[in-house]
Amino acid sequence: RPFNPGSFLVHAVSNIICSIIFGDRFDYEDKKFLTLIDLLDENNKLQNSVYPQLYNFFPTVMDQLPGPHQKLIENTEIVNRFILDIIAEHQKTLDPTCPRDFIDAFLNKMEQEKGNAHSEFTIETLSRTTIDLFFAGTGTTSITLRYGIVILQKYPEI
Repeated sequence: RPFNPGSFLVHAVSNIICSIIFGDRFDYEDKKFLTLIDLLDENNKLQNSVYPQLYNFFPTVMDQLPGPHQKLIENTEIVNRFILDIIAEHQKTLDPTCPRDFIDAFLNKMEQEKGNAHSEFTIETLSRTTIDLFFAGTGTTSITLRYGIVILQKYPEI
């Protein structure tokens, strides 16, 4: 029977990204994980509007105007809080001699750069980089895999 592997691929790719960044995977039914996926999906759809493009050029004006860009900003802040909570937990349990994941490696580098006033290794940079990995990696990788499956169906001899 026909089926759409789209959501399965998004969940699988997101979980792989989670294991690299957070050092842990989520259960596919985990409420926090599903909320994170929904927010990423909603933001992908909202980015197709002209409002985010206008926001990039006129952020001060657009902050005052209603529109889908406000929801995009709100969703990004929710994801950012989720990630900051995980970063805070990592800071509490950090073992500098045994990094578990991307966050631990970044925190170790932050500690090394502590005396450098021009260092880009900050909590804000860490959270934004993590968000970028999710936004960029989840959608593009799952769509690429989806197209790969379509090509394999069309050319089964491959």
